[in-house]
Amino acid sequence: MTAQMKLGAFLWATGHHIAAWRHPKAHVTAGIDIDHYIQLARTAEAAKFDMIFCEDAAGLREANVGIASQTSRSIGFEPISLLSALAVQTSRIGLVSTASTSYNEPYGLARTFLSLDHLSGGRAGWNLVTSASPIEAANFGSTGLKPHADRYERAREFAEVVTGLWHGKAPGHDGPSFSVRDPLDLPRSPQGAPVMVQAGASDVGRDLAACTADVVFTAAQTFEEAKAFYDDLKGRMAAYGREPDDIKIMPGVSPVVAETEAEAREKHEDLQELIPDDVGVALLSSYLSISDLWRYPIDGPLPGLPDSEGMKSRQALVVEQSRRDGLSIRQLARHFAGARGHWRIVGTAAQVADELQARFEGGAADGYNVMPSWFPGELDAFATLVVPELQRRGLFRKEYDGNTLREHLGLKRPA
Repeated sequence: MTAQMKLGAFLWATGHHIAAWRHPKAHVTAGIDIDHYIQLARTAEAAKFDMIFCEDAAGLREANVGIASQTSRSIGFEPISLLSALAVQTSRIGLVSTASTSYNEPYGLARTFLSLDHLSGGRAGWNLVTSASPIEAANFGSTGLKPHADRYERAREFAEVVTGLWHGKAPGHDGPSFSVRDPLDLPRSPQGAPVMVQAGASDVGRDLAACTADVVFTAAQTFEEAKAFYDDLKGRMAAYGREPDDIKIMPGVSPVVAETEAEAREKHEDLQELIPDDVGVALLSSYLSISDLWRYPIDGPLPGLPDSEGMKSRQALVVEQSRRDGLSIRQLARHFAGARGHWRIVGTAAQVADELQARFEGGAADGYNVMPSWFPGELDAFATLVVPELQRRGLFRKEYDGNTLREHLGLKRPA
């Protein structure tokens, strides 16, 4: 049987494109409309996606709330509450949410996700992040963003405690950051334990993923970047007594698809034209952890950057693209704003499927986290055009084979 790829539907209010809220058919208050999310979840489930995924940040996306596009993207439900509501509106699709190890405690987080897992019949997953935004830090009485290494040291201990609790152990844990005495007041998960998801791509992030993750989301522009990350992460797993297939690597992809290539390109260009330069540069600045990018000539090259204590891997990806493609700040900002540094494909269903198939069969991905540029339009287009093409090629399921997220992903049940 032909190996089949995994697919996640990355939900984000109006869409992943920075100007999605300005699309003529956008639902600007989508972030607080439960019916909107129910529609998206049901569309993804009807297309047999493995999971839906909700990102989170405990604060506004940008400090400049006067920029309407950023403010509109900041409006949204707390994701565990949202997924709990979606659990009773769906029956098979996985439900994955981000939660930070910097601004939670392991006992409470373990209990919350295990509750979601039971409520959904074994479909929950936790996306572990360490949080890289000083905006979030300011909301929790912190004196500032903690150094990258310190955040990951806390995250490793956090994950150890949470997985122990999920496996039904009485931790008796007394470590540098946490003390936990009791087991949880819930039985084990219907799938053994909620699925552990991670997205850190720095060296320490990859090591943490190799030790603890079931799924890894990543960003890669080229096949070579994707393949190098895939091989490196899979190669680290033996040191932790794990097999390469114990982790599914699912890079982000933002497809713009239509019946013809010309129509797809027109759709994409129409969205790109909606990006004001100040919005694109502000978003680029936040990901590069540089506050004064606006001081540099917008049609000049990206300046040299200091090492970031924020998203180190994303900064490196953006800098590499700017150097490789010779992009000015304006060009880089417009490109980056469209998919936040993730891979973008524009074309027909066959063209999009060709690209996805090439990286999947080339050993650079186990599947993809699909990031539609605007909702519901591009999710609908992917579900009705690309999914049937992948199914026709034998690359994606036509029906669910199991009931839990681990069964969808082909992951072993934890002992």
